[in-house]
Parts: sequence; structure tokens; C-alpha cells
Amino acid sequence: MHKSKICEIIGIEFPIFQGGMAWIADGKLAASVSEAGGLGIIAAGNANGEFVREQIKIARSITKKPIGVNIMLLSPHIQEVAKVVVEERVEVVTTGAGNPSQFMQSWKDANIKVIPVVPSVAMAKLMTRLGATALIAEGGESGGHVGELTTMVLLPQVCDATDLPVIAAGGIADGRGMAAALMLGACGVQMGTRFLSAEECTIHPTYREMLLKAGDLCTMVTGKRTGHPVRSLRTEFARNYSKKEYGGASDEELEHLARGAYRQAVQNGDMVNGCFLAGQIAGMVKKTEPAKDIILDVMQGCEAVLKRGMAWVK
Repeated sequence: MHKSKICEIIGIEFPIFQGGMAWIADGKLAASVSEAGGLGIIAAGNANGEFVREQIKIARSITKKPIGVNIMLLSPHIQEVAKVVVEERVEVVTTGAGNPSQFMQSWKDANIKVIPVVPSVAMAKLMTRLGATALIAEGGESGGHVGELTTMVLLPQVCDATDLPVIAAGGIADGRGMAAALMLGACGVQMGTRFLSAEECTIHPTYREMLLKAGDLCTMVTGKRTGHPVRSLRTEFARNYSKKEYGGASDEELEHLARGAYRQAVQNGDMVNGCFLAGQIAGMVKKTEPAKDIILDVMQGCEAVLKRGMAWVK
């Protein structure tokens, strides 16, 4: 099985991160991924510090292997969550939706490995200067909040701009995607949508069913007008939001429409009012299986592709 620098740095067996999906990536899912040899990541999302602490304790009760916490920097509870990860001594913090500069030194002082998600070369360079441990280059194929660049375009440019290990994210669901990412300079991958199908993932059954039935054109991006583009499954909610977004609705109306829509999807499976986040690779996810089997499938597939690749060299 392929080993990489990031495995040595974090102390994991396989260079596969599980994405920090808000209201989905809880302690149970994170622990199952870590126990299987990858890096499981608890999503803080908009949750408060005590919720995050509880999920860390749940994960610790299941596995002794490294775990991470993804911190959304726009959260109203950011200050308390930033302290909780220090107090609980998590091994890794990944960040999104903002600049983690003000917290990085305190995390580093606690021996936490800080791995920010970066959507651009400029952010990659800034995080490198501030002493990040590694970077996650996430392309716009991913589910949730997205940037402009695709993974294939963003990843090699980020790799050229930093000496840090780079994890590829966005549009990766199997060994072929992982092999492609490694060839572009990554030392590992992060997957979110693929882990939605894990048996240990506690999304609503309707959410899981929609994912397993998804096709290649199943997602769409909304929110570009407001500056917060989000990729989700093409549902009644998404189509209605898009119609209002470009039909003259105010930013306040759009904010009201979107408020709580993601939780409605995750917890209630509400197909009318729920926003079902998923990446463009949703159409490649065809079955429910344990997190361990997902990781082994990706690793074995990757190695098979890399071995076959030599056949193209004359």
C-alpha cells in the first residue's frame, strides 16, 4: 500500500482524509475512518464548544488513533471551539471558510498539526508563511462551499507554490482519482461525498438514497450572487433557490430561504426545504459499505492504476 510524507507526519496508515462535513462528520464517523487507517475528521460547523468536545470524547472512546477537527472560521462559536481543540489535544485541525491566522500559533503551541483548506495559490502562500503543517487544495467539484478553480487546475499550482505536503480534495471518489491527484503532486486525498455512503455515517435515509441514485449531472451550484457559492444535489430546494437568486430576490430573502436548509436535509431528509450537499462525484457512489472497505477500495484501486500507468511509458 502507498505510504506518503503525510502519513509519517500525522501517524496514519493511509494518506486518506475524511472531509469535515458539518452536521454529518461526528465522532463516530471520524473514529471509524481513523480506526481504518485514514484520518477521521469531526466537523465543528456552527456547533458550540461543548458539542465539539462531546464528539471528540466519543471518537476517543472508539479509537486511540489520530483524529482531526474541522473548524469553520465563520462560526459564531469559533473562539470557544478554537480553545476546545487545544484543551482536548486533538492531533490535527483543518480549517475552512476563512483565514485561521489568529489561531494558528496557539494551536501550534499545543502541538496540533494545522492543515488549512485553500482555494487559491495566494491563500496557500499565506498559510505556508504562517507555519501550516500541510495544505488541502480543494477544487470546485467538491460539495458544500466551493471556489472557482477545479481540482486539476488548482492542485498543481498549489504544489508549485509551497514546499508543504498538499492534500487534494474535490472530485475524488476512487483509486483513479487518487492516482491522478498523486501524479499532480499531492501526497494524499480528502474525500467527503464518498464517505456519505459509509455505514457509520448517520445522515437521514432519504439523503443516502438520493446519493446512491445520483447521476453525473446531479449537482448544481447556488449562491454565486451572494458571494457564498454552494454545491448541492439538484433538488426542488436548489432549483427554487436558483430561480429566486436570479429573479430579483434580495440577499435577505435568500438568507432566510437558506437558513437551516442543510440541517433539514441531514436530520429530516426534507426533499422540499432541505439542501443536500454533495460533490460532482456523487454519481460514482453506488453502495453503502463500512468506512474501512471504502479506504481499502480506494487504496487498492490507486495502486492498480499506478502500476498500469507504466504501460504508457515507451
